[in-house]
Amino acid sequence: MNDNELIARIRALSRPLEPLPTAIEARLPRLAQVRAVLFDIYGTLFVSAAGEIGVGLAVDSDQAFAEALAAVGLPPRGSSALLTAAIQAEHARKRAAGIDYPEVDIIAIWQAVLAELGLQAPLEMARRLALEYELRVNPVWPMPDLAETLAWLAGRGYLMGIVSNAQFFTPLLFPALVGKSLEELGFLPELCLFSWRLGVAKPSTRPFEAALTALVRHGVGAGEVLYVGNDIRNDIRPSVQVGMAGGLYAGDARSLRLREDDPGCRDVEPTCIFKTLSQIPAVLGDSRLGIGGAIG
Repeated sequence: MNDNELIARIRALSRPLEPLPTAIEARLPRLAQVRAVLFDIYGTLFVSAAGEIGVGLAVDSDQAFAEALAAVGLPPRGSSALLTAAIQAEHARKRAAGIDYPEVDIIAIWQAVLAELGLQAPLEMARRLALEYELRVNPVWPMPDLAETLAWLAGRGYLMGIVSNAQFFTPLLFPALVGKSLEELGFLPELCLFSWRLGVAKPSTRPFEAALTALVRHGVGAGEVLYVGNDIRNDIRPSVQVGMAGGLYAGDARSLRLREDDPGCRDVEPTCIFKTLSQIPAVLGDSRLGIGGAIG
C-alpha cells in the first residue's frame, strides 16, 4: 500500500476532535530573538485521543487488534498483548545496548507479531496494519488554528521543524488531514526529527541535539529556537536543557502533561505557555495577537 492509499485510509478513519479546555493560564513573554520554531506533533499540532502516539503508550486493545487484522484480510488471531510484549522486548534489547530512551520501528514490530502468529505479510501490508491499529487506538485531528499559524510563521521567514516521537505514518497525517505535506506547509526536511528514524525517543536530549546540529547550518543557535510541546518531561525539560526556549502547549486536557509527580520535573519551568496555537505569533513580536486573537 503506497502513501496515497495510506492517506486515504487516514481520511476514512478520522473524525473531527475538539480540544478539551484546561485551567492553566497562558504566559506570553516576548521572544524577539527567535528565528526557528520546532514542534511536537501528538497533542500539540494534532488533537490526540490517547494524548500521545499509541506506540509510545504500548496500548492494549484487543478490538483494535482484531479490526486491524481484518482490515488487511488476515484472520483474527492472538491479541494486542502480543504487540505490547514485542514493543517492550525491543525496548529492553535497546536499553541493554545503551540507549536510554529507545524507539521501535513499528513495521518491524508488526512483522515479528505476525511471525509469532504464523502469519506472513508483505511489507506494504505490514505498513497498512500498523496504521489501521494506530488510527483505532489513537484517533487524531488537527488542532484549531494549525494551518493558519504555520502559514504565519512560514510567511515571515521563520525556520520550522519537528522533534517528535513518531512512526512512519506520522508525516502522512499532514496531507491527509491538513491538505498539505510538511514541506508544503513550510517545514524543512533536515529539521524534521522523528524518533523512529533516530531509534531514540524523547525525553532523550538526542533528538533536540540533532535538530540543533541541523540548525547550525542555517546559522541559528539554541538561544534562537522556540520548541513547542505539550509535555513537561518529554518536551520542555529536554528542549530547555539544550538551550532552547520551551513553549508548553496547554490547549488540550487530553494531552497536557504537567508531570507534577515526577521529581525530575519539579524544577522545570516553561519559557512560555500557549492556550492556542494562534498565540505563538504573540511571543514572536506581533503585538496584534493575544489570547484568543485571530491571525492576521
